[in-house]
Amino acid sequence: MPQPKSTRPTQKDIAELAGVSITTVSHVVNGTRAVAPETRAAVLRAVEATGYTGDAIARSLVTGGTRSIGVAISLLANPYFAMLMQAIEREAAAAGYTVLLADTHDTVATEQDTVRTLRSRRVEGMLLTPAPGDGAVIGELVSLGVPTVLVDRLTTRTDVDQVGAENIQATSALTEHLASLGHRRIGLISGASGLTTSEERTLGYRLGLGRGGLAFDASLVVSGHSAREGGAEAFRALLSSPEPPTALVVANDSMMVGVLHEARRRGVRIGREVAVAGYDDVEWADLVDPPLTTMAQPIEAIGRQAVRLLLSRIADPERKPETIRLPPTLKHRNSCGCVHPQS
Repeated sequence: MPQPKSTRPTQKDIAELAGVSITTVSHVVNGTRAVAPETRAAVLRAVEATGYTGDAIARSLVTGGTRSIGVAISLLANPYFAMLMQAIEREAAAAGYTVLLADTHDTVATEQDTVRTLRSRRVEGMLLTPAPGDGAVIGELVSLGVPTVLVDRLTTRTDVDQVGAENIQATSALTEHLASLGHRRIGLISGASGLTTSEERTLGYRLGLGRGGLAFDASLVVSGHSAREGGAEAFRALLSSPEPPTALVVANDSMMVGVLHEARRRGVRIGREVAVAGYDDVEWADLVDPPLTTMAQPIEAIGRQAVRLLLSRIADPERKPETIRLPPTLKHRNSCGCVHPQS
C-alpha cells in the first residue's frame, strides 16, 4: 500500500516561496556561504511562514539560536590544549551552552575545513586557536560577522576579541632566574614559527638575557617546532654544539617531554649537568626526577575568560574588541639546579 505523501515543508518549498534556488536556501540554513542580506531575509521569512523545522539548524533560524559554540583547536599539538578544552566546556555548560569541538591538527587547510563545518552547524560563536601561518580564517570570520575569540595564540589584530597568557615578561623571568644562578650560556628551544607565542617567548628570552647582563647568541636558539620529537632534536643539536649551553629554557611541555627523553638516552643529568626551566606545568611536572621548574599558565582562567568574552560578543556584536593577557605563575622546583626551591 503506498505511503501518504509527507506534508512537511521542504527546502524546495522554501526556495519557491522565497523566489530563490534550493542551493541558496541550503547556504542560508547551513551557513556555508555568505548570502546577500535581503536574500537571507526572504529565506528566513519563508522558513517562518512554512514552519520548516527539518533539523536543529532550521529550528535555530526560527528560535534565534542553537545555544552552542564552536571550538576549533589542535588537540594533538599540546596536552595543554586538552586541559584548556575542559575549562571551556565547564564555563559554557554553566552558561547553558553546548560545545562543538573540531580538531584543526594545527594546519591551516584543516582549520579552514573545521571552521566551515562548525559554521554549518549554526554555532552562535567561535573559539579559535589559530594554526601557524593562519590569517585567512580569522579574516573570514571577522568579515562575516561571526562572534569570535582567539584563544592562547594571539595576533596583532585589533578587530577581534583575544585572550591568552602573558609571554614576554614570563619568559624573561625564567631566563633571568637561570642567569642569576651563574649560567652564562643559556639556550632556548623555541616553538613553531608563525605563532605569536613562539615569537613572544623568544623575545622574552632575549629580554631576560639582557636583564641578566648576557649577550644574545643565535646559535643557542633552536626551534623544537612545538612538538615532542622536535624538542628532542633541538636538545641533541644544542648538546652537539662546540660550546653547549649549561642551562635551557624550553618553550612548551611537548618539547620538554622530548628533552627529558633525550637527556635520559644520553645519560645527561637534568638540574646538575644542564639546568632546565619550561612552560605549562602539566600535572606530571612535579613527579619527574628532578621536579620541573615551569611557568604555569592560568589555563582555567583563560578558558573561562574566553567563553565569557564570546558570550558578551554574541549579546553585543558592536562591543569594542578586547585583548586580555593573564599572568602565568612561576613554579620553582629542582630542574633549574636550585637546592632549596620555593614551591
